Amino acid sequence: MATLLHIDSSVFPSEASSSRAVADAFRRTWQEQHPGGTVIYRDLAANPVPHITADAHTAGLAEPDSHTSAQAAAFAERLRLIEEVEQADALLIGAPMYNYTIPSTLKAWLDNVILFGRTAGEAPSAKGTPVTVVASRGGSYAPGTPKEPFEYVQNYLRAILGDTLALELDFIVPELTMAPHNPAMAQLVPLFEASRDRAFEEAAHKAKQLAERMAA
Repeated sequence: MATLLHIDSSVFPSEASSSRAVADAFRRTWQEQHPGGTVIYRDLAANPVPHITADAHTAGLAEPDSHTSAQAAAFAERLRLIEEVEQADALLIGAPMYNYTIPSTLKAWLDNVILFGRTAGEAPSAKGTPVTVVASRGGSYAPGTPKEPFEYVQNYLRAILGDTLALELDFIVPELTMAPHNPAMAQLVPLFEASRDRAFEEAAHKAKQLAERMAA
């Protein structure tokens, strides 16, 4: 049966995090449509993975029988994360925007997972695996908006997940999430509500489509 690898990175709980709430909705629909499937869940805020170290990096460039004990230990953690991606039939990633880009915990996970000659390079080992990213943000960084030049979440993840890992990438983008909490954005609350509703609808629709695809 199909396996969904679900990664969350928001520092806030589901009731205060749009990326978690929308990703949870996606996951629930996927499980309802695909009850025999498996979900592997990683909460990078609650249980962060190690930042890449010199030992972990150099071990990925050397033959296993040449590893020092420190390299072997560091690479074992990388290998566990890499194998989760390789064995997944689909990925779901919550990627809120913090200071214009992704959380550092998600960057650490990516640094561990990207291994040239295996997950990246001429023949990426997870090539074609569908990945849905819930890219929430407090404002709007859509094309044509004043903040468009500061959009370093989707642009970065297209380069990493799409180009480097060769995954089949799709985004759900709840925006203006700070509007209900920032008096200066009060006039944008209706736009936030419309974006939130659209994100939940997309999550249910895309999850159902993915489950049907996995079951086919």
